[in-house]
Amino acid sequence: MREKLQRLRDWLLIPYHYWQGVFWALVYGFPTRGMTVIGVTGTNGKTTTSFMIYEVLRAAGKRVGILTTVSYGANGRLTTPHEHATTPHPRLLNQRLRALRKRHIDYLVLETTSHALAQNRIWGIKIDSAVLTNMTHEHLDYHGTFERYMEAKRKLFLKAEFGIVNAEDEVAPLFLASVPHSMTFGVDAGDLRASNIKLESDSVQFALCYRDFCANPKMPIRSNIAGEFNVYNALAAAAVGLHYGLNLADIAEGISNLDSVDGRMEVVDVGQPWTAIIDYAHTPDAFAKLLPDMKKAAKKDGGRLIVLFGSAGGRRDPSKRAPQGELAGQYADVIILTEEDDRGTPAEEIFGDIEEGISKTRFAKKNLYKIEKRPEAIEFAVEMARRNDVVLFLGKGHERTLERAEGDVKYYELDYVRRALKRRFASGNRVENKK
Repeated sequence: MREKLQRLRDWLLIPYHYWQGVFWALVYGFPTRGMTVIGVTGTNGKTTTSFMIYEVLRAAGKRVGILTTVSYGANGRLTTPHEHATTPHPRLLNQRLRALRKRHIDYLVLETTSHALAQNRIWGIKIDSAVLTNMTHEHLDYHGTFERYMEAKRKLFLKAEFGIVNAEDEVAPLFLASVPHSMTFGVDAGDLRASNIKLESDSVQFALCYRDFCANPKMPIRSNIAGEFNVYNALAAAAVGLHYGLNLADIAEGISNLDSVDGRMEVVDVGQPWTAIIDYAHTPDAFAKLLPDMKKAAKKDGGRLIVLFGSAGGRRDPSKRAPQGELAGQYADVIILTEEDDRGTPAEEIFGDIEEGISKTRFAKKNLYKIEKRPEAIEFAVEMARRNDVVLFLGKGHERTLERAEGDVKYYELDYVRRALKRRFASGNRVENKK
């Protein structure tokens, strides 16, 4: 009953959110007027795709700004926000957009969430192109059903002139029907495809194919962000580049210029003889895309895949916990369960839900560890890792706080992982990771 009342309250607040969007757009004078705005939405991959698009446009010499979960700014000068929201409150959003306008940008890459679309936070922003990375079950704690979640995402396409859609996603036809003109992408299907994919633990490369034409495989597109799922992100960015008339050289240069995204497949290397990666993956779909590739990367060099993660508490959707556990059980050699924004939900309840999924696999219970405090869990993972292992720190990514019962606690995953690595390898004897 309490959950239903909270959901009802959220929906009753929609008119309030709408007028907030209208009011602040008027106050700040519609700051995106005259800009070409590229909106990026989807369940996973929004942030990385946004940065790839930003770098592709920069490589072509465009004056471009960006506003995402992890940073905002223009022309190479970026600022890190401290709030959790990807698309902030209309007042802050329009304030930042006006600041970007003063930097005389022509293009804006705008990461856009379902919450922001449902609450009309981007009211008054004319969308030129809309990009859909993928759609899976997420945020049902807010939207209630997958259909409502999908309709919220579709609002971005209904505002756009051109759509770029993952052809391999089951919702693709609905989104393609929502825009006058479109282009599709995918590894195996779509106008824009990838061939000759080569995966490494720290990168991926592929040849680009547009309909019946494939580029020279000896001149591949290389992404410094690992995982086959990042091929899809790169294809989406390439599709944007082609739509705006950029040449293949600029597209390839822009994608390769992106060394990393804060908390997105971020490799942390202080000389340890194994690979440490921080990623924001916190949904079953993200696990399904990430873990098989990382398992292959570890196995290729005779190492283990160690996966550290938790699942959110509070009002967040608990139904994703068991699927997360099942996927981890299928691919990980070692699982370390820990906190991830529990918001007062007991750790044993969250861990129990995850373990239900793990129990469906052949995962050895002796390799399952439960360490409630995340900093302690990170120390444990670093201490147990050995040569050629791949260690994944999942769920927190770029975020600057942990949400506990007592409130938000200052926390940044990269700092804790780096400190743990330096403590273990304090001798200063650098040993390169074996690739």
